[in-house]
Order: sequence, then C-alpha cells, then structure tokens
Amino acid sequence: MTYCPDRTAALWLRPFHTLKEGPTVMKVEVVIVQQPMSVCVPQNYPVTLSVQAVGTGPLRYQWFDGQQKEVTCATESRLQVSLKKSESYICRVSDLYCNCIFSKWVRVKVLNLPACVPPAWRGEPYIIVQPTPKQTVRNGDMIILKCSALGMPAPQYQWYRNGHLLPEENKETLEIKSANADSVGSYLCAVSNVLKERWSEAADVTLATSDKLAAPTLTATDKVALLIGNLNYTHHPRLMAPIMDVHELASLLQQLGFRVVSLLDLTLQEMEAAIANFLQLLDRGVYAVFYYAGHGYEHLGRNYLVAIDAPRPYRTVNCVCVQRVMCNMQERQAQLNVILLDTCRKWYKQSGPASDINPLAPLGNTVYGYATTEDAEAFEVQDGGKSTGIFTKYLNKYILQPQKVTHILEQVSEDLGKDQLVCGRQVVEIKHTLKEPRALTDPVGTAGHTIELRLRDASWRQTNVLPARKFLDFPCGVQLELSFSALFSNVLLVFGTVRNSNPTVQDCTVDLRSEPVLEDIFSGPGRSDEMHSLLLSKTDNPDCSLRLCCLQRLEGSLVIKAELHYTHRDRKLRLTECREVDIGRPLISSCRLSHRRPMDRRQEAMQNKSEARRPLHRLAHHAQPSTRKAENVYQLSASVTSISTNEPEENDENDSHEFTL
Repeated sequence: MTYCPDRTAALWLRPFHTLKEGPTVMKVEVVIVQQPMSVCVPQNYPVTLSVQAVGTGPLRYQWFDGQQKEVTCATESRLQVSLKKSESYICRVSDLYCNCIFSKWVRVKVLNLPACVPPAWRGEPYIIVQPTPKQTVRNGDMIILKCSALGMPAPQYQWYRNGHLLPEENKETLEIKSANADSVGSYLCAVSNVLKERWSEAADVTLATSDKLAAPTLTATDKVALLIGNLNYTHHPRLMAPIMDVHELASLLQQLGFRVVSLLDLTLQEMEAAIANFLQLLDRGVYAVFYYAGHGYEHLGRNYLVAIDAPRPYRTVNCVCVQRVMCNMQERQAQLNVILLDTCRKWYKQSGPASDINPLAPLGNTVYGYATTEDAEAFEVQDGGKSTGIFTKYLNKYILQPQKVTHILEQVSEDLGKDQLVCGRQVVEIKHTLKEPRALTDPVGTAGHTIELRLRDASWRQTNVLPARKFLDFPCGVQLELSFSALFSNVLLVFGTVRNSNPTVQDCTVDLRSEPVLEDIFSGPGRSDEMHSLLLSKTDNPDCSLRLCCLQRLEGSLVIKAELHYTHRDRKLRLTECREVDIGRPLISSCRLSHRRPMDRRQEAMQNKSEARRPLHRLAHHAQPSTRKAENVYQLSASVTSISTNEPEENDENDSHEFTL
C-alpha cells in the first residue's frame, strides 16, 4: 500500500483531501480484489475498464493515462473509452484516510485495420490478420509470420511448428532471424483468452533448393474501382462522351478482376457519398482506381471535379477536390492508388484559398493520369459513330496489357501526342510515386486477408444487387418474364419477354413503366444510337424494355408496372390488362447516396455572400463543353471566330481566341 507523499510529488501521486480527526475507526487497508484487463479492439470500439477494491469507508477512484495525467471526469470504478489509437491506463484507489493503492497498468490496444466484428461478438479472440500461407526462403533469410486478433481481454499468442510448441514464441509476430533446414515446416498460432481459443490458418515455410529465387509476384488482396461520368449539367454545357467512356472502361476493369462501381450524373452530395462508400472498400493490399469524366478545372494547384448541380459560377465548395480524394485513399493504406481524370484543367481565377489538405508521408503507391496538362483543355471525338474522350479512347486501348501502370499511361501519352485532331492542344500528364512495378493486371491473392475480403465482398454486393427474374401472370393466360441487367451501377435495364400465350390472344404488345417514374438521362440528340448499341448487347430481342436511371435518388421501393394490350380472337375487342411487381431497392439505390447531411449553412451563406460581391462578365458566345469535340476545331465555319473554355463566366473574357489551320 502506498501512502501519499507531499505536494512536490508527481501529479498522480499528490495528496488529496482527508477527513479531520474524529472517533477512532478500525482501518482496513485498501485492497484491489479485481484488476482491470487489457483489451485489443478496432478503432472507435466502446471499451469499459473496471477495477474493484475494498477498504475503510467509501473509496475514491481516479484514472490516469499513459502520460500519468488525470483522465477528465474519470472518478468511478469504471472507465469508458472509445479510441482511435492505443493508450495505457492505471487507476488510483484511495480511502478517506489518505491511503491509496494503484491498479496494474492496462493497455487498450487499437488495431488500425479495417476490421468489423460480428454483432454478437462478446470479446472472444477474433483473428483479423492471418500469417502468409506459403513462404519460400533462402538459407539464412529472415522468416516473419504474423497473426493479429481482437479480444476482450487481450488475447495471448502461442506459435507451433509441425504441431510442436515453440517455447518463448508467444507474441503476435514470429521472427526467425536465419532460416535453415530446421525452420522448414507448417506453422500455426493459437490465440486465446479466458473466453475461447482459436487457431490461425497454416503457414508453410520451405527452403529454396536453388541459390536463385524467382522474383516475387506482386499481388493485390483485392481490386476496387469507382468510375463517375457527369454529362447532364443543370447550369453548364452538357457532354456526350462520359456515357460510353465509363461503360467501356468498367467492362475492361471487370476483365482485370476489379469490383467496379460505375455511376452517371451525380450531384455534389451524391459524389461525396459515392466516394465515401468507395473508401470503405479500401484497406491494406487493395488496388484502388478512381476515374472521372466530366467538367473540371484547376485552382491554386488543386484539381476540382464539377458536380451536375454546381451553380454558375461555381466555387470550390461546389466541387470535389481530387487531392483530397487521393489523401483519403492513402489513409486507407491501399497498396496501389490510381486516379485517372478525363477532364479539363483550365486555371480558374477565382478568389479564396485552395482546399486545406494535410498530405500524408509519401507511401510510394500513387499514380495520377491526367488527360491534359495544366491550364489546358481535354477533348471529345467522334470515333466510329460514338462519342469518346480522346484520353479514354487510348487508355482503353492499352489498359489490359500486363505492364506497370505508368508504362500504360506513357503509351497513352505517345498515341495521343500523334493524334492530329488534338496535336498541340492536348498532352497527357503523368505523376506518380511508385516504387514497385505494379500493374492493374497483377493477380489477386486473398491468403491472410479472408476476413477483410468477406466484409468487403458484402459491402460491394450491396451496391450491385440485381433483382431476380420475375414472372407476371395475366388473367388472359399470358405470362410475362421480367429480367434485369445493370448498364451502370445506377442505371437498371428491365426486359419483358412473353413466355406463355393463349390462342385467343392476338396482336399482343407490352408496355413497361415504373413507380416512381425515374428520369431518363440518356434522352437527347445524338445519344439514341449509342444507347441502342448498348441495349442490344444486353439481351436477345425482348418484347419490351425499360431504362431506369438515377437509382441513387430512389426514396423507397421500386415497382415495375406492365400493361398488356391484345386483341381477343373471339370477341374482336382490343383489351388491356395490368400487373405490377415490387423489386425493392436495386443496385446503388440501397446505399441512399442522396441522404447525406447538407452543407453547413454558415459556409453556404459565406459562399453566397462571396458570389454576390463578384460581378459576372457576360459574353456574346456560348460556353462549350469542357471535353469539347476535337473535330470542331477543324470544322469551324466563318461565322464562328472564337471558342470559350469550360471556366465559369467571369473568367471567359480572358480566353477568346481563334483556331486556324
């Protein structure tokens, strides 16, 4: 037992208030009968540390952290914490007579890994990092095996080789400094606490028979891609290319084993929500690709992506900052982070600071592929009857090749530089910090990451759930089969095919519609042929079809209504029968991207005030799309003498110029 010293002692040992002398009381030493227990939990997981003690009269408690500082308001026998990083704690228990005793130090270890424990978890060991299943090493090499688990109390570890206990190997990490023949075998780790014991997956270690080992194959634990294309802008020129660009790139990435979420026409709120969901799919070892096609600009060294609801003129608060997206991707500690931007980078001479971003330490795993250089435009072209961004055109040409990501972009740059349509007007820019020759074609190896993979798989499937086939039976005897296909993650195709008919039913036609009615973002001049080609590739001659767009704005369940029109052979009448079916919330609608917290009203007010002070400069000509069709440069009529950029109106007066051949 410790008696409190004078006030020159450390803060956590300083004396505290005592009672004045009174009648003699039989004093019992303060004794701790139950010590707090160390735990190992995910970030922000609620933890309760507790201590039980006995002594004379009421006891007082004070908890201290690892720096021996008092924890604010921690004066009970229980301490509740929810931490982002690991911390140590100790509790001082005292009586009214200035006698005190300290508990043992305990540690709340926080694993900085994307881990999600089951809802019914009660603290039993839960392994989240498995040892590498196979290692082939040279004689004398170091062998490192790691097994990490959550647990309350914190789990204990014991390593085994070929079923035999390895004395003193009772930590998460097993290190063998110099491999030899005795090191060969199958390793297992037993993880236990008072609640349960669990065993890791086996790790087999073999010794190389040759002096030379083949270069290790670079692998990803998973591959995830988010593709966004904005075309139907409310206050800015509409674009053509993002439809086909996003669709074709999504198909190619899927061939490379990527989990792809492809979205069209997102508001700022929806873009931020989609990116947040994308980030949740990233963790250690994952290859991540973020692609954007649409309006964009550059301001003070930052690149900004313009949402379809951005006002005119827009500010940085109306757009998504690319560098912030990359910073968030790095925080998730993905193995490879690739950002591909098919958008303009014209300098936007607006007032106000750039987005405040604190960059992380260089991790050697980032790649930026820009369609164009600083203060330059990116262009669309008509290629074989379809609209495409010229950068994405050449990107799709090479992306399946098994080469380092930067080499792929270098080939894109070379081909684009030879294209006469944009020669001298658009040049690819590549920035990267890669320290390993990683390629998008690298295989996926999930060993040691099975739990994270299952969690990621469940999250990804939520945005890619298609309704099962439905069969609608009409009173006249006709049966209609409804099948479903995803054109994009927020665009659903519904196909109706008449399967069973009745001899008395003639000239049968079917109309499909939805409740609620969803906007068709593909309607417009020049888009019907492209959409027709996409529809034909999805099914074989259905009797009817329905295209449902902007699923992210769906408020509730989606109902498909079918109207059957036919002529009754005997009655010679044209009749109509109706059936409907509820298909729930398909694809991205289950993520509720449109239900996020709105922008802070004070920030919005400041933004409006700033815009009110800045005069607008109107021009006689209309602004062109940011990814303007390149062939227009060569088809300008004599009546058209200047072309504007994609910048907001107050900047356009500095950009009037002529193109001549």
